[in-house]
Amino acid sequence: MSTQQDNRKVVIELDNVKRYFQVGSEIVKALRGVSFKIYEGEFVTIQGTSGSGKSTLLNQLGCLDTPTSGEYYLDGTPVRKMSKNQRAKLRNRKIGFVFQNYNLLAKTTAVENVELPLMYNSKYNAKQRREAAVQALQAVGLGDRMDHKSNQMSGGQMQRVAIARALVNKPAVLLADEATGNLDTRTSFEMLVLFQKLHQEGHTIIFVTHNPEIAEYASRNINLRDGKVREDTQNPHIKSAAEALAALPQPQDD
Repeated sequence: MSTQQDNRKVVIELDNVKRYFQVGSEIVKALRGVSFKIYEGEFVTIQGTSGSGKSTLLNQLGCLDTPTSGEYYLDGTPVRKMSKNQRAKLRNRKIGFVFQNYNLLAKTTAVENVELPLMYNSKYNAKQRREAAVQALQAVGLGDRMDHKSNQMSGGQMQRVAIARALVNKPAVLLADEATGNLDTRTSFEMLVLFQKLHQEGHTIIFVTHNPEIAEYASRNINLRDGKVREDTQNPHIKSAAEALAALPQPQDD
């Protein structure tokens, strides 16, 4: 497996990945031979309608499932033959997840939520966990909300906490699953501003979405249909989420 091309490091590589499921007497071919590479520092959207294989691919990328055949390399490590525990350790070290529903612990403060992934990392003691969580929250603009609980925050603030939690382990890739799906238009663009900032800082981002507009703010788009990659295109004219946010009408008081 090649890990370098044009001096760019390959963070994600899928080589003819297929994923089949037995449903009753039928075989469902969710992924039918998916191959692509994602390089360090890219901001990639993965899109597809219902039934395209998008969710199955997300489970592969997140090390939540393994291919029926083919191989998946995460930061150079082959995943398919790993045990569930091995994949869990790799996932915790290499992937930062951002979910549509935030997945925060309700009665826990922002800083405690962000500390959570480091609880499984023996390299961090309690003081180091707290320092890393504080830095991650400051990076997403929540330095003044560290002691707030989920029921004291807006949807946008909760998603920022979720992004900080995804960043705290310094993962190889941020994997966002419909990360703006539960947010209103203004808050969605605020999140896109943040993702573009993280991209500019060098983070590798994979944004799984059904919203084609998101692709206009990313550097590359992969489109799935019927379990195959139908399009894989670079975006030469990346739109500014900050400009789009500034152009929105100001919210009116009810």
